[in-house]
Formats: sequence, C-alpha cells, structure tokens
Amino acid sequence: MSTTPEPEEQPRYEPPPGLGKLALWIVLFVVAAVVVVVGGVYFA
Repeated sequence: MSTTPEPEEQPRYEPPPGLGKLALWIVLFVVAAVVVVVGGVYFA
C-alpha cells in the first residue's frame, strides 16, 4: 500500500460534484414521504 494520497481521493471539507443532485433526490424523497404520511392521516 502506498503512503501517498491518491489524486481521486477528495478531502472531507470538499463536497463531491454530485452532492447537489443527491441532496435534491433526498429532499424529493422526504417531501414525498411527508405527503404520503399527511395524506394517510388526512384521509384516515
């Protein structure tokens, strides 16, 4: 194993390029889950 860091390894304080899209999918998923829960409570 080499002791030098690999070029493709990114520091933790630097977010990967796909973080925005991932966050968007997470937000959409959470919103959909909330809609389902609220809808289920409302129509129950």
